Parts: sequence; C-alpha cells; structure tokens
Amino acid sequence: MDCFQTVSQLKGSMCHAFVLFIAWLFSFQDVVALHNVLEPSHVSSTSELANPPSTGLFEPIEISPAVIPPYPYAGEPLPPMYPTFPTTYEPNLTGRCPVNFSAMSSIMQKTASDCSQPLAPLVGNVICCPQLGSLLHIFQGFYSMKSDKLVLQKTVANDCFSDIISILASRGANHTIPTLCSVTSLNLTGGSCPVKDVVSFEKIVNTSKLLDACSTVDPLKECCRPICQPAIMEAALQISGTQMTFTENKNFVGGSDQVDALTACKGVVYSYLSSKLSAEAANSAFRILSACKVNKVCPLDFKQPSEVIEACRNVAAPSPSCCSSLNAYIAGVQKQMLITNKQAIICAAVFGSMLRKEGVMTNIYELCDVDLKDFSIQAYGQQGCLLRSLPADVVLDNITGYSFTCDLTDNIAAPWPASSSASSLSLCAPEMSLPALPTSETLKNPGCRGCVLEVLVPIFSIFAVSALLY
Repeated sequence: MDCFQTVSQLKGSMCHAFVLFIAWLFSFQDVVALHNVLEPSHVSSTSELANPPSTGLFEPIEISPAVIPPYPYAGEPLPPMYPTFPTTYEPNLTGRCPVNFSAMSSIMQKTASDCSQPLAPLVGNVICCPQLGSLLHIFQGFYSMKSDKLVLQKTVANDCFSDIISILASRGANHTIPTLCSVTSLNLTGGSCPVKDVVSFEKIVNTSKLLDACSTVDPLKECCRPICQPAIMEAALQISGTQMTFTENKNFVGGSDQVDALTACKGVVYSYLSSKLSAEAANSAFRILSACKVNKVCPLDFKQPSEVIEACRNVAAPSPSCCSSLNAYIAGVQKQMLITNKQAIICAAVFGSMLRKEGVMTNIYELCDVDLKDFSIQAYGQQGCLLRSLPADVVLDNITGYSFTCDLTDNIAAPWPASSSASSLSLCAPEMSLPALPTSETLKNPGCRGCVLEVLVPIFSIFAVSALLY
C-alpha cells in the first residue's frame, strides 16, 4: 500500500519503474507462450502431420467442389446461389491479333467472372453484357495506343474478337455470350462512322470537355442529372455529321442510316475515352453508363396473363383462386433472370398496367402479398434476390464459388400502378431548391470564433495536470 502511495506522490520513483518492469515481463511471457504454440511439435511417426507454413501466415483455403454438400433436390438444376467452380484451360488463339492481352488480364478476368458459365444467362442483362461491352471498348482503347486508329479493320477485328471470346471461355465464361449479348466482331470496326482515327477525332471534338465530363462519373447523379452521357452524344453527333433532331421526349429522330452511324460513332467516342483513361477508370465509367440504361426498362417477358385476368377481374377481397393464379404466373416469371431493385419497381408497374388494361382494378399485389423480390430469381426456391441498381460484379472465391450480393431481400410490397399506363413512371426525384443555410446575422448571433479554442484549453489543461500527477 505504501508503495502505491509513493507512486502517486513521487514521479519517477524506483517503485514506479519496478511496476512497469513487472508489467513488461508478463506481456513478454505471453508473447513467448503464443510463439511456442505456433511452433510445430513432433508427432508419432505412425501419423505424421504436415508442417505449417514457415511464415505462420495461411493462404486462402482451397476447397474442392467434391466437399460441397450435395444439392438435396436430385434431378433439378442447381440454383444460381449454389457453389460452382470454373473449369479453366489454355486458350487456343489465332496469333494474329496485335494486342498484348496480358496487359488486360485484370479486366479480362473480371469479365470472365461476370459472364461465368452457370450465371451468364441469369445476369446477362444487368452484369454480364454491360461488362462485356465495357471490355470491348477498353480493348479498342488498347489497340489505338499502338496506332492512330480508334477502330479495327474487319479482318483484324475478326481475329481479335475470336481471341477475346476464347480467353474468356478458358477462364470460365459462358461461350455463348456473343449471342446472349448480341455482339460480334463488327462492334470493333466502327461501322459506318466516318471518323475512325485519333487525329481527325481531335480536330472535330472538344476533347478537353469530353474528358472533363467522363473522367469521373458520379454513380448517384449520372442517371438522373447526366453529365457524361450528353458529352458522349455531342461528340458522336459531331463526328457523324448528323443534324441534331430530337422529339419532346429527347429521343433522336432520323433515318435508319443516321441512327446506325450515330450508334457506331458513339462506339468510336468510347474507344477514344478508353485510350485516355486507365482501364479501371474507363470500366467504372462505362458500367455506370450501362446501369443508367438498363435500369430504365423492365427486362422481363410478360406473356398474356389470361388466367390471372379471369380469376382476378372482379375481386375486392382476398381470393384463393385469384392469388393462386397470380402466384403461379409470377413463379414462371421468376425463372427468367436476376434483376435490380429499380427494374423490379418498373416490372411491377408494367405487369400491373397490363392487368389494369384488362379490367383488374383492385390492387391484387396487396391482396396476395406480392413483394418486389418476387419478380426476381428465388434462391433455393425460398427467397428472392434483387441486385443493386449500381454496377455489380460476380465474385469468384475458393469457398463459395461464384457469388454476388443481393441488395434487397426484404418483404417490400410491389407498387400497384395508379393507371393502365406505366410510361409516366420515373425513378428520378424532381429538382428541389434547398433553403439557404442560416447565417450569424439571421440567428442574431455574433458568432463563436473563439469557441473551439476555449474548449480545447481546459481539455489540454486536464491532460497536463494528469501527466504531472502520474
């Protein structure tokens, strides 16, 4: 007791130093004990254990698909969430594509995972095809770095496109992705766009303005308050020589040749951006622009719901026959693909509008407990998954196989449309004018310029006194 009183009164006493030494000694013993645990000990020769890594650090555990529990529903296809692992091999390339694919290894691997063999048909609209399109634009950018051309000649394009698909398939991608995503080697040629080289492009387009608008794309603002999209359209119009004519809905008006040329020139603009941005920055920007596009429409195919209309046309209260018919119809829709949360809202409105046109005026979503997630793939037949509206990727690891993140699995009711038309549906909030922040004059307060200093001084004083006492 006397020793501790002395420690509190005398700074730097021998007792203080002794206490610190004892504390250090105990902590050192703990460290030594922990170190001894990590050291391999001898085991009987009848059953020798493998030595742990010399560094004491372990790499990610690789689990063979053979140790994954068997899927309980024999005869049925594996659900998209079930662990699957890719079969990889060395691709057979043409040897005639003048691009170093090793420099694009990271973006190629990302695309292969996003378009993986089991998941590509299910995530094609939201993940695979947007990523494949981004890869092709970035590939054009890599090609233009070695020449003054922003596009490829047809023969070279055929060879390079074949090599790209071969490399992706060798890394586990679905070999049908060209058909799934409606892309061919012509996507690399610039089509009917009249400007295909860097020099001509930079003479016509204000490239500083274009790069400023698209170097960094804000994922939260671009879809509703676009900056990069109009810059790309302006550049495409300039190099295509097409007169700018739009409808009241901001849709481009022109003949088929003009539309084709404009579409091709947009690809040339993407190629130029890819040549000026890093692969990561370009991929991020292009995926955000794709997300803005895909989240504007419902990708699901709704066949004529005749049975639902017949069973639900005159209901005003929960009806077993109506709900049974509705659930059976939606169960068929669920098998089509994974969709985003925004797409689910639009799909619910589109299907509801179809029903309202045929006389189903009651909110049968509410009567039958239909949720937004009911319009997307169901994991193990039990829970729906809605992807994020922002760009997402399929992830491959050694434990779960291919996986992705569900943004929404909660039971959020599907919105019933107010009319039989879903054309007026908008997911962008209207412009808002926020009130000005209050000032010292409006608050009639002279301000508090010295408040921070006044608070810090007593805090510093407390620490100073504590240091002197201990």
